[in-house]
Amino acid sequence: MTSTTEINNGSWVKESAFGIWFTGTETWVKYVLTKALDDLEPMIRNHKPDYPVILDTGCGHGLSFTMLEKRFNPKKIIGLDIDPMTSSRSQRNIELCNCEIQIQNANASDIDLEDNSVDMLFCHQSFHHITEQEQAIQEFFRVLKPGGVLLFAESCRRYIHSFLIRLLFRHPMEVQKTDLEYIELIRAAGFELKEQNISRPFLWWSREDLGLLELLHMPESRENREETMVNLVAYKPE
Repeated sequence: MTSTTEINNGSWVKESAFGIWFTGTETWVKYVLTKALDDLEPMIRNHKPDYPVILDTGCGHGLSFTMLEKRFNPKKIIGLDIDPMTSSRSQRNIELCNCEIQIQNANASDIDLEDNSVDMLFCHQSFHHITEQEQAIQEFFRVLKPGGVLLFAESCRRYIHSFLIRLLFRHPMEVQKTDLEYIELIRAAGFELKEQNISRPFLWWSREDLGLLELLHMPESRENREETMVNLVAYKPE
């Protein structure tokens, strides 16, 4: 079952044609989406048998819907994306789900949901597309229930500013942040976030050399390294 809500999108940087295609591929599923969920899920404290309402921000092609359903057993997934083509692009993946899927065409800085209405919020490789990041993180905090879980997986400034990503994708470059800046933004919004719930994967595809130096046994030193990615699990205080 699916429904669609359309409201004012505001300003946004539309993804490149390559980016839209790539985020719908099996390569994206295997090396990006699955890797992120495999990293995030073990960090969830007191993992519940079900999370009835999940908000998937920047859901794109809806490739995460079946994964979220299998891992977290929701009754409803709300797929939020500013791109008006989301509903049609995600239709095939919607049909693979048993739970209710609602698509909301909206900006993450203005979510059309009630306060304290979501059990889990999944933000995967989406926040660095948002121009109004402070407002968006406040909206995340508002819609989550007390005790609600934020799963946050993002590429950081170093990666987004790299030559290959600039060439192939489109992002609002002026709002890109380091891992530490994202962490500070989330804590400043009121989320509870402990160090043990933060991961900084240095995956081969996130590096300027695509992992070539490591293959040549010349890995980059972790000391004073600007991270390319940050994954974290945060909570709205009860």
